[in-house]
Amino acid sequence: MEMFDMEIVFPGETRVDAWLDGVRIATGGEGEPSPFDLFLAGIGTCSGIKVLRFCQERALSTEGLSIQQRMFANPDTHMIEKISMEIRLPANFPDKYKDAVIRAAESCGVKKHLINPPAFEIFTSAAVGVE
Repeated sequence: MEMFDMEIVFPGETRVDAWLDGVRIATGGEGEPSPFDLFLAGIGTCSGIKVLRFCQERALSTEGLSIQQRMFANPDTHMIEKISMEIRLPANFPDKYKDAVIRAAESCGVKKHLINPPAFEIFTSAAVGVE
């Protein structure tokens, strides 16, 4: 099994940041997205990357291309029960690619991980250099 790390740090106040490959992903602070917002954005942007690459590989116009992602929550549990994605295609998008662009969006790795979720293991250790 291959492993890679992400470090979660607490820079102050309500901020909780993640560091991955030298890139800071900020959450929780003033004007910053919540972790759940990033989760939802990850679903949409992952599909977006797949759709964009599909179009680019076929030299299809991406002018006006977008995805409208809608989340439907259960009012009792407040849990998201359905996510709907509308791929808004450019004018003159070839009909022969419409089903294929949907399949491209469905191939998103984030979505695949929701269907087959990883196991979670949570444990404690002593902070390095802290007594």
